[in-house]
Amino acid sequence: MKIDKEKKEITKFRLPVTLSVIGLFLIGIVSAFSDDAHYTENKEIAVLVKKDSARSVHAFKKVYAVLQSPRCMNCHPSGDIPLQGDDSRLHAMFPKRGADGKGILAMKCTNCHQAENSAGLKTPPGSPDWHLPPANMKMVFQGRSAPELAKQLVDLKQNGNKDLKALIAHADDGLVKWGWNPGEGRTLPPISHAEFKEAWITWLTNGAYAPAQ
Repeated sequence: MKIDKEKKEITKFRLPVTLSVIGLFLIGIVSAFSDDAHYTENKEIAVLVKKDSARSVHAFKKVYAVLQSPRCMNCHPSGDIPLQGDDSRLHAMFPKRGADGKGILAMKCTNCHQAENSAGLKTPPGSPDWHLPPANMKMVFQGRSAPELAKQLVDLKQNGNKDLKALIAHADDGLVKWGWNPGEGRTLPPISHAEFKEAWITWLTNGAYAPAQ
């Protein structure tokens, strides 16, 4: 009888502990764009966002260096003609962005840019769904200062209505990852994709602060 009583006491103790542990696993991403900490469930990752401006800004320096590299900036031009080459010159044949970012009329991006890189030195690069940002959401990198670009990236009206979860996931977008596999004759971004992704998430989950001017 004494043993049974002890078992009941242990069971009573374990239940709230178990629920507490489960609760910790259900903590999701916190919105990085509010002043207070709010928890949002995310089934894939569990991240507690804390406001840390120094850490956030330091991480964004790495992010900014990548976004200003030709592999990223060439598809985020200030005008409607994409750029090309390590010198970010205007694209040959002057193709236009088009409403959906995929070209206009008979001059579509996928006419030359296939689902993978073409073989050979400096031949047309490729990736599935090759395109620029659409005309109504241009997401310009060219000519943007670090504080300007940081603010733009988290502005729902300019970033394609991407919330924190969508922004984190975007680091693994096919066209983003292509930047580290651009085909022969093209330089890579200044850091690896793994380092970029870590810096990107660190920036976002520490408040997505914009550097000072």
